[in-house]
Amino acid sequence: MSTRRAAALIGWVALSVVAPGAAHLRAGWKRTGYALLGGYLVVAGCAAVVIATADAGLAGRALNWLTQITVTAAVCAVAWFSLVIHSFVVLRPGTLTRAGQVVTGLVCGALAVTVAVPFALAAQYVAVSQRTIDTVFAEPAAGARGGPEAGDPWAGRDRVNVLLLGGDWGNDRIGVRTDSINVASMDVHTGNTVLLGLPRNLEHVLFPPGSPMAQRFPYGFRLPEYKPGWREDLLFSVWQYADDHPELFGGRRHMGPETLKETIGYILGIRIDWYALVNIWGFAKIIDALGGLVLTVDRDIVFGKYGEGVVPAGTRRLSGADALWYARSRTGSDDYNRMRRQRCVFNALLDQADPATVLSRFTEMAAVMRKIFQTDVPRPMLEHLVPLAWKVKHAEVTSLQFVPPLISTASPDWERIRLLTAKAIRDSVFPGHRRHRLSPTPQPVFSPIDEGCGAV
Repeated sequence: MSTRRAAALIGWVALSVVAPGAAHLRAGWKRTGYALLGGYLVVAGCAAVVIATADAGLAGRALNWLTQITVTAAVCAVAWFSLVIHSFVVLRPGTLTRAGQVVTGLVCGALAVTVAVPFALAAQYVAVSQRTIDTVFAEPAAGARGGPEAGDPWAGRDRVNVLLLGGDWGNDRIGVRTDSINVASMDVHTGNTVLLGLPRNLEHVLFPPGSPMAQRFPYGFRLPEYKPGWREDLLFSVWQYADDHPELFGGRRHMGPETLKETIGYILGIRIDWYALVNIWGFAKIIDALGGLVLTVDRDIVFGKYGEGVVPAGTRRLSGADALWYARSRTGSDDYNRMRRQRCVFNALLDQADPATVLSRFTEMAAVMRKIFQTDVPRPMLEHLVPLAWKVKHAEVTSLQFVPPLISTASPDWERIRLLTAKAIRDSVFPGHRRHRLSPTPQPVFSPIDEGCGAV
């Protein structure tokens, strides 16, 4: 009999987890029981409606409520824990034998902790997310360009263009070299996106007329060799050169990002809205946190100053370090193959990021992101960029890489680059009607972002 009563008590407490108030009704606390059950049904009904009608827009708006969500999750953790304990108490466990009291107490205590943990973890993850977002995305200064406008976050534009950069700054390196340079041009209505890739070794870079860099280099970016065969006047050095010469900008410092945005925009003939820079070497930590990436390596990739390392050909799971060497090695290769391999790594990362793994390593990954990520995207724009990212995920993403033989890096045809950019963007609006009508050869290749990456 005592065993049955103990089992029944545990059963009623467990039922209270999914139907709050059940134990109280059983114990005769009818007003409390009905109040708990009624309140729970109302909240559950509202939550069901929100979930049924939720979209990416709601997810974006939720980024403005992170503090409230954190507090709510913490309150729910305490409330559910207290509910289980009180349900146990009102069922009068004192009427059981001492052994029954100990067993039921331990079981119900474990149950209380179990139901509280998901809410506590949710509160922790949201708090970490807010700390990361607030660190990476700054509030725009008064009067600054780029924040959302009332009624139309895109200020009447049909496209937004984000400069995506991979750099390699660190304590053991001087300055920032932007070795990976791409622009994501996204249609704000459909999400159709063109990824425009520029080689790091583009020479004689032209700057916007009237800009400080154009006044300094009216005939293109050209510097003396700092040692025989070594050039620092290529596209990847524009950021660092601007940072190193604040006198060109009236003494203003840290002008590298804005200068590179204006330069890339001028080269392509489009407006660059924002930039996002990722420390490529720090990115290896993100890959390791995800458990590595499965990549198909088409041939042995040799790396190291003396060719002492190799990423063997074949399909395998690569560590963060090996994935980065695969993406960055120039030994026995060139910058254009390297650009292709970098796209393969980023595509694999997007495809293979497992939600369960991301959650299990969330705090670690967020801490890494705060150190390796830099951007000028205004914090208020995140609300609108989240639904746009959702559109991009389900839209067509093509790639146009300005590499030889399409474009000569030593003597770039700037007008052709602008014409091809305009065509790529125009074709992405109506992808089913894409035509290659430009007469100069070779013809541009508008390809899927994962083309040439091999089967995984």
